[in-house]
Amino acid sequence: MRDIVFARYSGWIPSVIREDGELKLMLGAGADANHEPRTFTFPIGEAHLGVIQEDLARHLLLWSAVLPLCDAAGTRGPLDEIAAVALLDSILLAAPADVDTLFQRIPWNRSRLVAHGADIGLLERGRTCAAMRTATETPNEKRAQEHHANRRRAERGTVLGPLDAAILRYTGQYLHGATVPRRIPDAVDRSLLPEVMRVIATAEQACAGMRIGRDPRRGNHATDKRDWARMETTVGAALRRAHPELVDDAVRTVSFLLCSEAAARSRSTPPEDDEEAGGDGADFDRSPRKTALSFTDDKGAEKKWSQDGPRTAATEFWEFVGDRSAADNEVFTIEDEKRGEGIQLHFYADSIARIMTLREGVDGSDPEYRVEYGLVDGMAGYRKLVSAFVRGGYAALEQYGPWMSDVAEFERARRRRRDAR
Repeated sequence: MRDIVFARYSGWIPSVIREDGELKLMLGAGADANHEPRTFTFPIGEAHLGVIQEDLARHLLLWSAVLPLCDAAGTRGPLDEIAAVALLDSILLAAPADVDTLFQRIPWNRSRLVAHGADIGLLERGRTCAAMRTATETPNEKRAQEHHANRRRAERGTVLGPLDAAILRYTGQYLHGATVPRRIPDAVDRSLLPEVMRVIATAEQACAGMRIGRDPRRGNHATDKRDWARMETTVGAALRRAHPELVDDAVRTVSFLLCSEAAARSRSTPPEDDEEAGGDGADFDRSPRKTALSFTDDKGAEKKWSQDGPRTAATEFWEFVGDRSAADNEVFTIEDEKRGEGIQLHFYADSIARIMTLREGVDGSDPEYRVEYGLVDGMAGYRKLVSAFVRGGYAALEQYGPWMSDVAEFERARRRRRDAR
């Protein structure tokens, strides 16, 4: 039989219960293997109950000290009841100076005390009991989160100035640097907002006209890592020139904001518009355009394209790549059977082969091909070569050389490029 003897307004602060005639402190902490909250209990005395009822500060300090014991219990281990009971007299009945000394040598949960109004400056100086004079029964979780974020930054040696903090709040990354940034002007103090907007304007001017294209090699919704890195570097350099007082965290969050927005625009752009925006093909209007092509991958899948269809060959091909590309499927081919020519893209090697049929197989003999290899500079290079081929064929690729027919020469070129990076 379990009866609640004393409970505070906040449901997470430990309660006192009477179970089978014995007083116990009960608290929820951690989770089991099924992610369900765990509940722990341990015995207390009548004197402890009196302090818990009358002294919120001591009650919260006890909670803070017991939580690490709950964490140590893990998903299914027992609470170290001996250690928990040993904390009762030391925290609830001891003199303030002795409590401060205890908290210098035991683990305790700082965020719970901060959330419930502890004076952070006094906590930092080891005056734990004095810090709890401002304690409140209702927690402020945002205060605890901000304190935790500042401690993480301090551990990295980063101290935010007012403008740095305002920029992080503007992007929504003050608490969690891994969240996708967004623009939240209402989160910034009005006196600092004009300065924040000047920083944002500097970044926007620096990357005006830049874009982050899609990278179908990593799926239909992936974006080009090189484009991202290029924009990130450009924005970062501009901010450090114009605003040298900003810490790295502030520069990084503005770069992240603009890169994320550019990537989102790319993902929401129809494939045909994305291809056009990339500027990935020269003018081959005077060359014979392809009328029918077949796309294949290294797993035997095939897709046909005809100019009678609603979309361009390049758009159809990159969609095919986005649907099929994987770690074990990185070779894709575009073939014009009528003209006997094609290209083979090797994503694993940043290379391409252009292929021309010199002689068809006759009476069982093998056909004869001319195969030439070239190096490719990232996704932008692939887009340019694919666009050139579907517009102008084998001959249109000549200007994107050098092309190497000797495999050993090509491998040496690949090694030289790899070593230069």
